[in-house]
Amino acid sequence: MLETARDLTLEAAQSAGSTRGFGTKGTSKDLPFSQVKKLLDSRNDREILDGLRRVISLMYRSKPCLPFFSPIVKNVASPNIEIKKLVYIYLLQYAESEPDLALLSINTIQKSLTDQNPQVRAMALRVMSGIRVPVISQIVSLGIKRGCGDMSPYVRKAAALAIPKCYRLDPNALPQLLEYLSILLGDKQYYVVGSAVMAYLEVCPDRIDLIHKHFRGIVRKLVDMDEWSQLATLRLMTVYARKCFPRRTHAARRSRTKNFYGDSSSDDEDAALGQEAQVLDYDLELLLQACKPLLLSRNSAVIVAAVRCFLYLGTPEHTNLAIGPLVALLRSPQDIQQIALYDVVSVCLLRPEAFVPYATHFLVHAADAPQVWRLKLEILTLIFPSCGIHMKGIILSELEHFTKASDVELVRESVRAVGRCAQSDSSTSIRCLRLLLNQISSPDGNLVAESLTVIRHLIQQDPSSHTRTIVRLAKNLDTITNPQARASIIWLVGEFAGVADEENIAPDVLRILAKGFASESEAAKLQIVLLAAKVYVHHLNSNHEEANGAPELSQEAVASPKLSEQACENVFRDNSEDSRAGTEALPPRAEHPIAILWKYILLLARYDTSYDLRDRSRLYKALLAVPSSTQLASLLLLAPKPVPHTPSPSESRKGLLLGSGALVIGEEAGPNGLPGYEALPQWVEAGDEPDAKLRSEAGVGAEYSGRKGVSAGEMLDTALKQHDDGRKLNGIGLGNKDKSLDDWLAEEEEKEDEDESEETDDEEDEEDEEESEDEEETSEDDTGDEEEHDKLV
Repeated sequence: MLETARDLTLEAAQSAGSTRGFGTKGTSKDLPFSQVKKLLDSRNDREILDGLRRVISLMYRSKPCLPFFSPIVKNVASPNIEIKKLVYIYLLQYAESEPDLALLSINTIQKSLTDQNPQVRAMALRVMSGIRVPVISQIVSLGIKRGCGDMSPYVRKAAALAIPKCYRLDPNALPQLLEYLSILLGDKQYYVVGSAVMAYLEVCPDRIDLIHKHFRGIVRKLVDMDEWSQLATLRLMTVYARKCFPRRTHAARRSRTKNFYGDSSSDDEDAALGQEAQVLDYDLELLLQACKPLLLSRNSAVIVAAVRCFLYLGTPEHTNLAIGPLVALLRSPQDIQQIALYDVVSVCLLRPEAFVPYATHFLVHAADAPQVWRLKLEILTLIFPSCGIHMKGIILSELEHFTKASDVELVRESVRAVGRCAQSDSSTSIRCLRLLLNQISSPDGNLVAESLTVIRHLIQQDPSSHTRTIVRLAKNLDTITNPQARASIIWLVGEFAGVADEENIAPDVLRILAKGFASESEAAKLQIVLLAAKVYVHHLNSNHEEANGAPELSQEAVASPKLSEQACENVFRDNSEDSRAGTEALPPRAEHPIAILWKYILLLARYDTSYDLRDRSRLYKALLAVPSSTQLASLLLLAPKPVPHTPSPSESRKGLLLGSGALVIGEEAGPNGLPGYEALPQWVEAGDEPDAKLRSEAGVGAEYSGRKGVSAGEMLDTALKQHDDGRKLNGIGLGNKDKSLDDWLAEEEEKEDEDESEETDDEEDEEDEEESEDEEETSEDDTGDEEEHDKLV
């Protein structure tokens, strides 16, 4: 007793001294190898424990500890559990480096499997499976078999976690491991089942047949499992549901409003019956009901996994239940908040209307990181078409505010978000266009460039109604200096170069731009040359239409061939004479200003320093120099442009699995995605699914399922009824309510008479037994005397 107290005192003083030394000087001074080895070879547990702690400290500081292998392995048989823990930690790290010496400790570890302490048994099984030496694979398999039948659930959990390690040591032992795994999947303890599910996903994730009979038991234990087991179980159940439950729908009757007289037309009835609703299987509904409590989990990964089940397996009503907990993750730290926003965007691409009540949660805050506010702006643009008028005004005001921010990236993304809002909802496109036009006069060149790019996209959606907008943009060419902004305006002017003469400003804009051609940027010069080509093509087309205005022949001339020939000769003769007279009488006409302006632009581009500009101008010159290629030039330059559609930035992530790493990384993961990523399987076809009877529980599982919905009061009532029935079978047969006081007294007298008669009978039986025993003894004595007499004779 005194020695134990002394050891505890010394150990406490030593720990206090080490803590004080760590706080002042950092780490304690390392002892030399000989002194540490002396501590490990000591017979005192306190000194051995001190030596092991020093070795483990060296090991975690990445210092060489392999020379201590022999003295440490000798302590594996120590009865002290603290020493065993440290020895096992050391063995897990260095057993692969010294397999021969590690095999010497296998017998001792195997003996620990029969220890009385379940913690020692579990630790021994964990260490035995963690020693990565293929020779002991059969010993590990036997240890797992022993652990599967252990009385302690802690040991059974260790056996479940040892199955993947044994499989990595010897893949040929898979049939035996599958038997052990099937036993552990049906365990009554939830933490054993959770570890078994994790082992199943690592060893044989395609063996769905092992899950059928344990499906309902696993689902019931889902709520009680730890977070890691819940993640593994939800991933397994999502795949299992897709492979075993076909997607069934039926025609649902939609609630419809009646007219004033309470009648409804046949068209309304047909429309009401046309709606389809998903029908859930009983077991699938059981799974979804078990997932509901997980939406309140403290672990964000569990919440995302539960949302994944509702999204990919449930109905829209189930998805609506999961939206709130998913949005609540935005109150988490910044790293979790970013991952949650990726998941919100993924769900919002499929069901944007479900996030409308939570629109205010996605407003950008001043402290938000760039990766956070980008995702928030994207969510606002996705839910914008589904919002009401008031919320649309709030979102547009928010975006307008951030277009005036100091951050260049935030300004660019805000302007693009305004364009996506106008693209998704045509009723607000006028307001969005007005908002963007107000930004043109801004001194920020980036804001002006982005605004003009978005304005160009909006004008292309409805060109006929934006003629005055083009005039307003052209007036800003005198003040705008950003190259991309000027290039966008010049391109828009070129697209409207073929309108009526009263509204056609393209030639005048070209004339003004030609004066400062040399001082323009390369992007603007390219658009000026393109504008000149478009204006010249329109000029050639108009001249060609005027030149083709020849006199038409009458219908009589077309009907008779002789008259038509004579009329043609007269027409050609008159035309030739008129042309001769015109050439002799009229002076040569002056060249059109547009043609002169076209030649001037080509001359300026010919001597420019840009190779691209010179090549482009030579192409247009060669194309328009020959009259026969005018039609080809018209097809090339004046072809109608497709209406631009700006997709959401996360549109490429639409098919990725919710909660996966590939969803967060996106296109940066490469064409094949992240290694190990597996997409969710498709729904099984009706008729190909496994039989539902395979999931029926038998034995203990059936009793458990039967008692699940029975309250304690009902069980007590049934027990009382059985007790009353038993009393009636014994012959009493009277209820407590029908008995009087005389009946109670009569019953007591009868019981007393019966007890007295039983006592007298017992006494008589005892007397008879005593007499019979005496007779037997006398008979035995007589026979003994006779035998002795015979022997003597």
